[in-house]
Amino acid sequence: MKHSVSIEIGGRTLTLETGRVARQASGAVTVQYGDTVVLVTAVASKEPIEARDFFPLLVDYREKSYAAGRIPGGFFKREGRPTEKEVLSSRLIDRPMRPLFPKNYRKEVQVIATVLSSDQENDSDVLALIGTSSALMISEIPFHGPVSALRIGAKDGSFMINPTFKELETSDLDIVVAERDGSVVMVEGAAKDVPESLVLGGLRTAIELTSKINQLQIELARAVGKPKEEVPPEETNVELESAVRGFAEKKIGEAIRIPDKEEREEAISSIQEETVGALSERYPEREALVRASVLEIERTTLRDMILKEGKRADGRRSDEIRSISCEVGVLPRTHGSAIFTRGQTQCLAVTTLGTSTDEQRVEELEGRSWKSYMLHYNFPPFSVGEVKPMRGPGRREIGHGALAERAIQPVLPDDNVFPYTIRIVSDILESNGSSSMATVCGGSLSLMDAGVPIKAPVAGIAMGLVKENEQVAILTDILGVEDHLGDMDFKVAGTRNGITAFQMDVKIPGIGFDLLESALEKAREARLFVLGEMEKVIGNPRGDLSPYAPRIIVIQVAQEKVKDIIGPGGRMIRKIIEETGAEIDIEDNGEVKIAAYTAEGGERAVEIIKGITDDPEVGKLYQGKVRKIMEFGAFVEVTPGRDGLVHISELDVHRVKRVEDVLKEGDTVLVKVIGIDKDGKIKLSRKAALSPEGAKKG
Repeated sequence: MKHSVSIEIGGRTLTLETGRVARQASGAVTVQYGDTVVLVTAVASKEPIEARDFFPLLVDYREKSYAAGRIPGGFFKREGRPTEKEVLSSRLIDRPMRPLFPKNYRKEVQVIATVLSSDQENDSDVLALIGTSSALMISEIPFHGPVSALRIGAKDGSFMINPTFKELETSDLDIVVAERDGSVVMVEGAAKDVPESLVLGGLRTAIELTSKINQLQIELARAVGKPKEEVPPEETNVELESAVRGFAEKKIGEAIRIPDKEEREEAISSIQEETVGALSERYPEREALVRASVLEIERTTLRDMILKEGKRADGRRSDEIRSISCEVGVLPRTHGSAIFTRGQTQCLAVTTLGTSTDEQRVEELEGRSWKSYMLHYNFPPFSVGEVKPMRGPGRREIGHGALAERAIQPVLPDDNVFPYTIRIVSDILESNGSSSMATVCGGSLSLMDAGVPIKAPVAGIAMGLVKENEQVAILTDILGVEDHLGDMDFKVAGTRNGITAFQMDVKIPGIGFDLLESALEKAREARLFVLGEMEKVIGNPRGDLSPYAPRIIVIQVAQEKVKDIIGPGGRMIRKIIEETGAEIDIEDNGEVKIAAYTAEGGERAVEIIKGITDDPEVGKLYQGKVRKIMEFGAFVEVTPGRDGLVHISELDVHRVKRVEDVLKEGDTVLVKVIGIDKDGKIKLSRKAALSPEGAKKG
């Protein structure tokens, strides 16, 4: 039965509808906001799947080209593999939902969000997140929702609710906030170097409104929701767990304090195998439960150590940052390079500078655009001592790269100041927590090493949380094990002035504003410390670009001269490129960008183009090339494509009988412009250029 509920948010109507389409899914909801429509379906498998160390949730967000009245490009003319926007939106939905399923629910759950209509004003990613929660709420799938989200912008100190794409262009904030029961469960966003207070104000604004959307979902579920599937109680064996504790608890307590990641993991793995072997006869066919019990002891031991002793796995205090090492200029032929090492996390960041021809074309529902700045993050398996096939970037790599890209974006120079395409590549060489924030630091260092005039260095830090009832510990610069066994991963990046990007995920139902505010303040203090360590090595961009980077020269010519530079059939511009080795990009407004890998090539290209576009002047001397010999004189090219006639009487200070006695085709000759008639024909004189009086007048 069709049923819909609506509410006004940000001056537009948000509508949730179910019962009209996709009725064989466990739950299906259509979300409409403006003329943007998203269908979200949720389906659970019929049977539980084998136990895994993560919840089997698969989220796919896909955009249909027809939603914006477009036909896909390419040969096949149909949607292909997910775009970067689709991957990032899938992650945006997955992260707040994953912690809200019962711990022992083992059926596979698939969520598919399909954009059916796009008004090219309202982003569909937030709508898909709301639709996911709604579809799960009305289904039989057990889910501790609802969860709702909003996008928050800010301009001139005022907050914008679900700003349009156009409004975001001038917004100081672009954050998505997901909320459940008054607490924040996920934050993702970018900022233009703003203070922490503005971010907190945006979060408060979002929470006030998302609670209303949660009530809307509850209203829909009460009207049409299916009875929830009962989840069998988690298997427990008090006697077995006691036996595991007796055998392994003390050993785990010692192993968890080993500072080195690899040694600690090997020690705990050995304890796990020893425990399984020691209890195999007493508890046959209970190996999985024994292993799970050992892992639970590891979890509780680490958390107790942090909360009660104030110590972490590597011996640090809660607010202590691992040792930092920064190196720049580490690769001889790259344009800019850096190695940033924080503890056992290490990033190699390399900056490459290109021309406008290197820009990336982006096809999205909002239309086609070009990117002149890219950051690509790679996480090879050797960085964590593993063996895995390398099959291109996965969702995690795309997500981490996008976060680091957003963090650095606000400090990049404007195109009219630095007209280069910039690509940063981050290769993680070693990982033990927060490699995305190491990428921010390494990327910033490599930009300065490349001589890119960034406005300020950017650094990033990852904050963690351990919370048991009223006991709380906020951790600075978290380890991988603290991320895995803790309750929060809060990444914050920025300059000395403010925040440029952040991302927060939690594994508990949510956290309050007091904790958020405290975490942001501790992150600010840590960020300033990291920036100080970076500035010891390089505090400002180098004054010169790498000798291997292209030199881009921008000149402005009259619009009517553009056709002269290009020439008939493009012959002139091809000739310039062949002669100089430079790349030339010409805009219709007369802006000419010359990119050359040698100073000589760039200067020669400028000389040729100015020669084409600058009209010859009477009385000026030119070094020209003899193009054609006639009985009455010689035609000399004074500027590219512009010939003038040197009459035989003007060839020399003495009388000349034959032109060939003085010049031949291909000769380079100094001539003076002595006249230009009404038809634009140029009269030249070699005699005037040779005589001291003529040369002086020129």
